[in-house]
Amino acid sequence: MSLKRTLVGLFRSHDGTSDRAKDPTLKTRYYSLTKDKAWEEVSSTLKKIPGFKVLHEVESVGEITLEKRTAFGRTLDITVSVLNTTPVRCGVDMYSASRGSLGDLGANYRVIQRLYASLDKKLGKYKAD
Repeated sequence: MSLKRTLVGLFRSHDGTSDRAKDPTLKTRYYSLTKDKAWEEVSSTLKKIPGFKVLHEVESVGEITLEKRTAFGRTLDITVSVLNTTPVRCGVDMYSASRGSLGDLGANYRVIQRLYASLDKKLGKYKAD
């Protein structure tokens, strides 16, 4: 992680992905799967990652809410969205925020990277640009 990301983390306690993200690791991931199949794969993968607790799943909306405790005792709330772009293509976006004030020293950024790495390992063969 870069020094810039750590400095930004001193003041910001949230991070998220989007199509317009300047950082390539925070760009929306697209997969050549139907939304239903992607939902099953994403949901099962996230449930197996140690240290993360699934709080809520809404399949009709395509959102999964997770919780993670950091080593310093802070709690991170993560929302993973599975979005339908075409009938055979979907996108996965994430938003992570720390409870409390002040920054997170880049914890939300690292969590998003870790979750995307797990999803890419499972869904890598379906990855689309």
